[in-house]
Amino acid sequence: MAGLVVVHVVGQVDKPGVYRLRAGVRVGDAVTAAGGATRGADLAAVNLARILVDGEQIVVPKPGELVAAPGPGGSGSSGVAGGGGSSGSAGGAGGTGATNGKVSLNSADLSALDTLPGVGPVLAQRILDWRTEHGRFTTIEELGEVSGIGDKLLAQLSPKVTL
Repeated sequence: MAGLVVVHVVGQVDKPGVYRLRAGVRVGDAVTAAGGATRGADLAAVNLARILVDGEQIVVPKPGELVAAPGPGGSGSSGVAGGGGSSGSAGGAGGTGATNGKVSLNSADLSALDTLPGVGPVLAQRILDWRTEHGRFTTIEELGEVSGIGDKLLAQLSPKVTL
């Protein structure tokens, strides 16, 4: 399916389901494809500007709703988990992707990643860029492939992140 991404849009949208969209489109486009957000949606908790990743699930939560990040079979919740996630996001607001107090490498947005010790906005963006370029993290150790994350920081982050 070159040039396409397949995403699962759930939560507070008119037509939840699986959608095939052009590669490079954004979370907001997936929400629109799903008929748009319902009146009860908390769109401030979703990073609508984030580029979609193939195979991810976009969760559009209700205000205050906590959404668990998907397990290894799914990627990128854009709804909130533990208050944010994106995707992470699903992170702050916009998809923190937090599960059991851990930040999901596959669904957290920039603001969620920025909460990790030793990770600021620049390094958080590098993590997002790695994910965009390579797809889902399949092991926590792959975090070490991100520019600026050495062995010491990886050891510090490993217990605080999840896939």
